[in-house]
This record gives sequence, structure tokens and C-alpha cells, in this order.
Amino acid sequence: MVSAENTHDAWMGLALAEARRALATEDVPIGAVVIGPDGVVLGSGRNQREELGDPTAHAEVVAIREAAARLRKLSMADGGSGDGWRLADCTLVVTLEPCAMCAGAIVLARIPRVVFGAWDEKAGAAGSVFDVLRERRLNHWVEVYAGVREDECGGLLREFFVGHRTRL
Repeated sequence: MVSAENTHDAWMGLALAEARRALATEDVPIGAVVIGPDGVVLGSGRNQREELGDPTAHAEVVAIREAAARLRKLSMADGGSGDGWRLADCTLVVTLEPCAMCAGAIVLARIPRVVFGAWDEKAGAAGSVFDVLRERRLNHWVEVYAGVREDECGGLLREFFVGHRTRL
């Protein structure tokens, strides 16, 4: 039997690969994947704010959009009328604790589980600064698994910012 911890570690490897892809466009290396209930990747994303000039192009939002589009397309192909935007029974895996914008998108997409790597002590909204994902006044709550491959996720970000600051 495969443990949730081993599964989360493997999924985080996929998110880390996405994060590394962001380095090519000088975006902050954050990556995310949406995993469907069957364990298949439905969407993936990396920070693309610099690449696209889009302040909402965070890894989580990009991955959620891709997963929703894929679910909608799959539903229509099966003759269903699925809306695509409800990502029930999915898991979002991201290398950094989601910010308030991304946490809001997670709640609105009805994602029941979030797995993240490094904590964001400045803007995190999954328990460090805010806790949007478990806010009882909202209509959806999220199960949070924090600190998965935390050193690796945090190290990638630290390396980026050290290199970025020396170029300025």
C-alpha cells in the first residue's frame, strides 16, 4: 500500500519540475499540479507573471484553469454537462504556501485538499499569515498538508532570490 506521504512526495516532484521551468522566463520558481481523483495530473502550472505580464498568472491559478478546462472537455466528450470548474475530489500540490488570491481560487474551485512545500511567512494564506483555506465563515474548507519536501522547495526559492539580488 502506498502511503499518502509517499504520494505527496511524488506529486511534489512534479510541482518542483514545473517550478524549475519558471526559471527560463525569470519568474519566481513556484510550480503547481492538480491531481484528479484517479491520481492523474489534470493541470499543471508555474509562475508566469513576468512571462505573460499578468499579475494573476500564479502557478496555482494556471494549474486550476488548465484542470478546469480539461474536466469540462472530458465531461462534454462523455456527453455530460459538467461545468468543469468544480474540482471536487482533486488535490492541488504547490511548492509554496498559497497567497490570498490563490487560496480564494482554491476555495471557489471547491478543491478539497492542498499539499504545499515551503511556508510563506510574508503572504501565506494557508496558516502562516492568514488561513483562508480553513476559514469557517466560507462555504468550503480545505484539508492542508504542509511542509512536503519543504527544504527542497524553500531552497529553490532562496537560490533564485540570491541570484536575482546579485544581478540588480
